[in-house]
Amino acid sequence: MLVVALIGVLLAIALPAYDSWRTRTRTAQAVTDIAAIATRLSLHWQDARSYPASLAEIGMAGTLDPWGNPYQYLNLQTLRGNGHARKDHSLVPINTDFDLYSMGPDGRSVGPLTARASRDDIVRANDGRFIGLASDY
Repeated sequence: MLVVALIGVLLAIALPAYDSWRTRTRTAQAVTDIAAIATRLSLHWQDARSYPASLAEIGMAGTLDPWGNPYQYLNLQTLRGNGHARKDHSLVPINTDFDLYSMGPDGRSVGPLTARASRDDIVRANDGRFIGLASDY
């Protein structure tokens, strides 16, 4: 009985630590993926002087984030207005060139980063000077 209780205590300590490690690892992978996709988009811009309409044009269509959801891309330079752009707490767009992000573990997202559904997103902001959790931006 003592051995079973000891195993239960060890599992109660180990499982949250393992879950936290998995979350950090997946977040780091999403940051790396977003940086790589952004580099390909920048190379496309250097060649064509415009960003592609979709990730398919750079061979990245269907690329999935660590949670199994497709990465989200929006070319802001061909968009009229900023209604669909990702926005900060002041509702100012976080990029001027393109939005690129993962919807995070919950697979849900909305435009403002302050919304509950967007807090766990992995975003590219400040035209690439920030890539990380929306809650850290």
